Amino acid sequence: MGVTDWARFAQQLAAMARDLLAQESVDATLDRITASAVELVEGCDAAGILVLHSGKVRTLAPTEQLVVDSDRLQERLGEGPCFDAARTKAGERVFRIRDLTREQPRWPAFAPEIHRLGVGSMMGFLLYTEDEELGALNIYSRRPGAFTEASELAGWLLASHAAVAFSAARTQAQLEQAVATRHLIGEAMGILMGSHRLTEEQAFDVLRRYSQDNNVKLREVARRVCDQGSLS
Repeated sequence: MGVTDWARFAQQLAAMARDLLAQESVDATLDRITASAVELVEGCDAAGILVLHSGKVRTLAPTEQLVVDSDRLQERLGEGPCFDAARTKAGERVFRIRDLTREQPRWPAFAPEIHRLGVGSMMGFLLYTEDEELGALNIYSRRPGAFTEASELAGWLLASHAAVAFSAARTQAQLEQAVATRHLIGEAMGILMGSHRLTEEQAFDVLRRYSQDNNVKLREVARRVCDQGSLS
């Protein structure tokens, strides 16, 4: 891209970054990330976010079924750009497969299979690694050779902004869930305190022991008390 093109891209990226942070949920943030990839990265026909946890794949915010099929293929083969990224937190953060019509020694099983799905070239950008969980933005083109170094740089810049927005959205969602859980547990404790003449500490201990003995999350134990009025 020329200077004028990069200036326009920078303006679009800045607008996207503001838009990402304005989304009201994690899902809405993810949808905006993948839609932005199609809009902003030259050559991009489809995009999605792959989350890998203990070898199991989830596809988030796919713009087309092609993305879901690609992620399932990587899971089935145990091979592909995202799986490479998952092997080490200190490894590469960006992958570009320029031409899937050619042999790819790095992904000998994945490359021909994904090409048969109609993909000519693809890129992957690591968004985060957390314990055993990986998040990566994948970008696809139906044309071989669609992604240039400029496309890769544009994708990397988008992924960098996306990672920040994704993290912020996840943190906000976790905080909201924590507040909701605390409120639910407090309500359940109040019910137990009133019906069994328990202290606050004793009521919490009843919930905790039931959770541990029955291998049920504390939040769900509290919900049961709130719905039924007791644990019986």
